[in-house]
Amino acid sequence: MPSYTGTPDFAHGTSPRLGVLLVNLGTPDAPTAPAVRRFLAEFLSDPRVIEMPRALWWLALHGVVLRVRPRRSAQVYAKIWTPQGSPLLVHSQALAQTLQRRLAVHFGDRVLVSLAMSYGLPSIDAALDHLRRQNVRRLLVLPLYPQFSATTTGSIFARVTSELARWRWMPELRFVNEYHEDEAYIAAVADSVTSHWQAHGRKHLLFSFHSIPQRYFRAGDPYHCQCQSTARRVAARLDLAAWEWSVGFQSRFGREPWLEPYIDRLLEKYAHSGPRQVSVVCPGFAVDCLETLEEIDMQNRAAFLAQGGEAFDYVPCLNAGEPHAELIERIVLKHAQGWPEIEARADTGQLAAARARALAMGAER
Repeated sequence: MPSYTGTPDFAHGTSPRLGVLLVNLGTPDAPTAPAVRRFLAEFLSDPRVIEMPRALWWLALHGVVLRVRPRRSAQVYAKIWTPQGSPLLVHSQALAQTLQRRLAVHFGDRVLVSLAMSYGLPSIDAALDHLRRQNVRRLLVLPLYPQFSATTTGSIFARVTSELARWRWMPELRFVNEYHEDEAYIAAVADSVTSHWQAHGRKHLLFSFHSIPQRYFRAGDPYHCQCQSTARRVAARLDLAAWEWSVGFQSRFGREPWLEPYIDRLLEKYAHSGPRQVSVVCPGFAVDCLETLEEIDMQNRAAFLAQGGEAFDYVPCLNAGEPHAELIERIVLKHAQGWPEIEARADTGQLAAARARALAMGAER
C-alpha cells in the first residue's frame, strides 16, 4: 500500500501560509576532497546536468572524474572559503534572511522564506519538509537563476515536483522560470556596474555567463538567448556603444563544444589586441561563488595580466545587498498576486510586531 508524507496529529483549521522557496545550486560542506567528492557525485549524477547514456556516464564519473577531480577542486575551493563557510551558501542564507525580514514588515508570519540547494545542504527535500510543517498551503519556487536552463531551473522543477508528489496534501504551486528581462533585475545589475566604475574607473564591460553544451542549445534550451538579452539590456541601460561591451561564456567541462566565445580565450585575445582594460560582470550568478571568485577574479585575472592586459577588475554579484533583496521581493509579489496571504496584508498590530522583529534581526547582524 502506498504511503504519503503527512503531518501526524494535524490540527485541522490551522491558518494556512504562503511559502517562498529560494533555490541555488549548492556547495560542498567543506573544502576537502571527501566533501567535494560527495557534492560532485550528487551534482554530476543529475541527468539534467549531464545528458549522456546513464551506464556510460556512470563508468566515466566513478571510474575517472570522482577519482581525479575532488582533490584538485578542494584546493580551489580552499582559496575562496571564508570563516563562515562557502561564499555561495553564506550569501544565499543572508539573502533569504533579508527577504524574510522585508516580507515580514508587510505580511507578518503569513509568508515564510526557506532556502534550499539543488545539491548538498540544505536540501530541497528538507526545505520543503520545513514548509510543510509550517502549514504552507501555497508555494512559490524561485530558482536564483535569472536565465532559464534545463540544467539549472529545469532540474529544480524536477526535484521539487518529485518531492511534492509524495505529499498527502500538495500545496498550490507556482514556479518562477526566469527573470532575465525583469526591469528591477536589469537596473540592479546596471547600478552595480555604475557603482563599481565610480570606485575603479570605467573600462570595457565583459559579461561572463556560465556555459552549457552547444547541443543543449540546439535542442531548444533558451539559456543562450536569454543571456544575450540580459547583456543587451544592461548595456543599453548603461548607454554603452557596441564596442564598449561584449559577452563570453565560462566554466566549460569535458571535450564537447560548449557555448562560445570561451571567456579565457576571449580575454587572451583582448590582452594581445585590446581592449586591454576590462571590467568583468557575471549577471547569471545571483551570488558570488567558486566560478566568480576563483575562476574569474583569480584565474582569469592572472592570465589576462600575464598575457599583456593592463587592467582587470571584477564587479561582484548582487549577493545579499538590499538592491538584490528588493528585486527578489518584487518578483515574489509579482508571482504571488491573487493569493490570500498577499492580498490580505497583516493588520496594524501584526505590522508593528513584524517591524519590531525585523529591526531586531537587523540589529543582530
